[in-house]
Amino acid sequence: MTYTIRLLSLLAFIGFFASCEDDDTSLTPTLEVPDTYTFERAGTSTVSFSGQTTRLAMAAELNEALLDPTKSRDDLNNMFRNTAGTTPFADAELNASTKSVRSKVAASSALFATNSVDAAAIKADFDAYITGQSLEVFTNWNEMAAPGQPGQVADGGSARYVSALGLEYNQAFVKGLIGGLMYDQLANNYLDNSVLDAGTNRADNDAAITADGKPYTTMEHKWDEGFGYLFGGSATPATPLDDLGSADGFLNKYLGRVEGDEDYAGIAETVATAFRTGRAAIVAGDYAERDRQADIIIENLSDVIAIRAIYYLMQGKAALEANPQNTGGAFHDLSEGYGFIYSLRFIGGDRTGSDAYLLTLLNEDNGGFWTLDPAVLETLANEIGAAYGIDVAKAAQ
Repeated sequence: MTYTIRLLSLLAFIGFFASCEDDDTSLTPTLEVPDTYTFERAGTSTVSFSGQTTRLAMAAELNEALLDPTKSRDDLNNMFRNTAGTTPFADAELNASTKSVRSKVAASSALFATNSVDAAAIKADFDAYITGQSLEVFTNWNEMAAPGQPGQVADGGSARYVSALGLEYNQAFVKGLIGGLMYDQLANNYLDNSVLDAGTNRADNDAAITADGKPYTTMEHKWDEGFGYLFGGSATPATPLDDLGSADGFLNKYLGRVEGDEDYAGIAETVATAFRTGRAAIVAGDYAERDRQADIIIENLSDVIAIRAIYYLMQGKAALEANPQNTGGAFHDLSEGYGFIYSLRFIGGDRTGSDAYLLTLLNEDNGGFWTLDPAVLETLANEIGAAYGIDVAKAAQ
């Protein structure tokens, strides 16, 4: 009898935990990850990132204008700020927009919501690049550059237009914008929990409560806006890898460049899959999975910035060491590297390393790029590689 009672008790105990296990399984959200970035509610698309597409288009026009010496500083500033009462863009739709590029530079929730001093200083850096390009480079457009003299320097069949230190302000601006706008908004804002889970976002998403007059929940939209800073310029955003690298001249372009290196082949698919999976996790209310996918995206895009910083340093070193020396090619590579190193400050918000690297690279007290020792560039590349876990030999190819 005692044995029977104990056996029945044991069976009941096992049954209880089996029941609990079944309950846990039933509570696990089911992810339905689509093959394309396509999500619908009641037959209507819930994907929207038009604001990001607009800012990418504004930045693209500004990028072109930075190499047009007929533009004034006011022209460039109006494009950067989309100043009210002006029509700075060739595209009338951009002129009609209330959005601007500058307003979203160094404006992420995670890094700058309580750090207005750094945000203002970073915006001022971009303002200074515009001022330098218009007042220093444009006014010496037809002069031959030399140490201390802005102007043009030959790079094969092309000309590079540089400051007195050899820096291309337009490259510093555009590559810096990759970190200061595209990456910062994507990684430190729209994919950050401070934005995704703000206010009642989780409860509203669980209850499928959509934003006023919209088919999407606020959380769905925030994730899509992050997606837009990488893929918002694509002609086929549901399948954004179809035109990877040519959809814009910013983060998308350089994800494509890194993807094209056999050492990193597959990185673009990893990022695109994580975006789809994270969005599906939001639909399913699986926030742990959403966060895992956000981490995958951020880690890989952080690598893109560090890889390209190293790549351009090592390309610049090779150009300086070439016989004959390719001065224009070296300055172009180093200017691109400068912008990517500037962008490193937005990875985790540590500007200390970025500032130190830039100080060494610009060599301001000793003639700028004109007198750089190529060995210094390799040292910088190795320091960045160690700091960000990047193999310099692979990144340099």
